Amino acid sequence: MTHHHPECLFCRIVSGEIPATIIYRNEHVLAFRDITPVAPQHVLIIPLRHIASLNDLAAEDEAIAGNILLAACVVAEILGIRESGYRLVFNTGRDALQSVFHIHGHLVGGKEMGWPPFSGSAARHG
Repeated sequence: MTHHHPECLFCRIVSGEIPATIIYRNEHVLAFRDITPVAPQHVLIIPLRHIASLNDLAAEDEAIAGNILLAACVVAEILGIRESGYRLVFNTGRDALQSVFHIHGHLVGGKEMGWPPFSGSAARHG
């Protein structure tokens, strides 16, 4: 894996240094359970390569972005929520409550969700 940051929590999960409940892994992405779930099913999908946020994606990262989205469908199937529905949320930047600066999509489901998704004072969840 290239572009590994030893201080990055998610890079340390990718390398196996920090344990996680892995749901899915391929040569591009890793999906694992969030340790502070906001729904019955809450999985983080990350690229294996360190990219801090969506703002740091470059044209050559198009395949990485696509692989994250394709993995979401596979993970939803594994979790049994593909047909009932799920959300894929990316927090980008501090005002959006991104607390781990390694791109990650929150795949959440397993319950009926409301809209709008968040009230004015949201808790921090990555």
